[in-house]
Amino acid sequence: MTNKNESSLFNFIQKHAAIGTWEFDIKLNTLQWSSETKRIHGLPTDYVPDVNSGLSFYKAGQNRDTITQLYTNCIEKHENFDVELQIIAATGDEKWVRSIGIPIIENKKCIKVQGSFQDINEKTLNTKTLAYKEQQLRKIFESAVVGMAIVDLKGNWIDVNKSLCKTFGYTKEEFEKFSLQDITHPEDTLIGRKSIIKMINGELEDFITEKRYICKEGKTISAMLYASIIRDDDDKPLHFVAQISNQTQIKKSNSEVIQLLETTKDQNKRLLNFAQIVSHNLRSHYSNLDMLLNILKVDLPETTKNEIFPLIELAVSNLGESLENLNEVAAINTNKDLKTVPINLLSHFNKALSTISALIIESKTVLQLNVDKTVCVMGVPAYIDSILLNFLTNAIRYKKPHKKAEIEISTYNEEKFVVLVIKDYGQGIDLKKHGEKLFGMYKTFHKHEDSRGLGLFITKNQVEAIGGKIKVESTVNESTTFNIYLRNDE
Repeated sequence: MTNKNESSLFNFIQKHAAIGTWEFDIKLNTLQWSSETKRIHGLPTDYVPDVNSGLSFYKAGQNRDTITQLYTNCIEKHENFDVELQIIAATGDEKWVRSIGIPIIENKKCIKVQGSFQDINEKTLNTKTLAYKEQQLRKIFESAVVGMAIVDLKGNWIDVNKSLCKTFGYTKEEFEKFSLQDITHPEDTLIGRKSIIKMINGELEDFITEKRYICKEGKTISAMLYASIIRDDDDKPLHFVAQISNQTQIKKSNSEVIQLLETTKDQNKRLLNFAQIVSHNLRSHYSNLDMLLNILKVDLPETTKNEIFPLIELAVSNLGESLENLNEVAAINTNKDLKTVPINLLSHFNKALSTISALIIESKTVLQLNVDKTVCVMGVPAYIDSILLNFLTNAIRYKKPHKKAEIEISTYNEEKFVVLVIKDYGQGIDLKKHGEKLFGMYKTFHKHEDSRGLGLFITKNQVEAIGGKIKVESTVNESTTFNIYLRNDE
């Protein structure tokens, strides 16, 4: 009865511990495997193994060579072995196993080899996965741009990375001679102490604060300290992981940026005042010149009857036009608090077309307007009118010579914008040549007597002032398409 109970217990242990047994009788040349050993190999219980087939299950190469040598040494040199190797089971699965062999000696001669066979695949894979993760974490720790350290509960350094060494000027060996508190600025030693106590007591997982530290050469730096606590499976605190980021250069840069912004703000204010003074004075001079010319024409008409006077009149007229354009540009760029309202796009198109109806008839323009009556955008009415008029008149003005102007207008929605598409089949623009300066001030791209180079510049400023943008596609002598992005009123 006792032997039967012991046998049942042995079988129970084999099955649930995934440990099988094996025995090789040298005299009889027989190999016996327990049922668990066969199961680990993926074999049925009636399988009859031999030494050669048993060794063949080990993965070819180092694994098989190792077990063969150990098996030989066990028999010939009476050496025990305990090794972890890979086998390929009958199912084709690769497994990690632990094989133990012990020689049975009689009259100084090995008569048997007995051993155990254990499935350790899950444990080994978990160990290797853990080792890989630890290796990756080590690489991240060492190569991190931010200074990182592992510190014990008393503030002593356990490990530091290269960035921290670079920040403070100490080597890893030098860090071992002092604690984190030793390089903390004397006035900042108490900063974060309460948080550290709370972390140790389990009331806090991490904290962040700003502190000053003293480098090796004696220079004080300002840094952000981020600390978190690591605990074991029993929730017992083990150590801290600290990140120390040098903020000295950032603070210096921020200070410089603030100073630059203040300087820029002051300069912009002075430029605005200067522009207003110049604009006022130039308008006064223009008004005086224009008035003097009118007086000459009325009081001294004989002085105007020459080739020079018309040229002077034209020059003064151009001066007045330039002043108006410059004032318009200045008004767009200085008015940062524009009040936008919902605008029905089709209604304003009809208004623009009515304004240039004579030009459309004269040029025999063919126009397709595909804008739904419900399409609304956010904008300034005067700006929208100006934008539409500018693009329409340009499309007509730069049509192909001796041909009708053809214009197609449509809209579509894209995220927060209504995209207004205005396509004309006119002269086109060489974007490779003129693309970067297309919307520049006083830039012209066609030999047209009315070109001043201000239309697109002003239009672009108006579109951007109401939160939009412009994209253009063009092929010379084929077509030009302007995609005007206007904010959706929704």
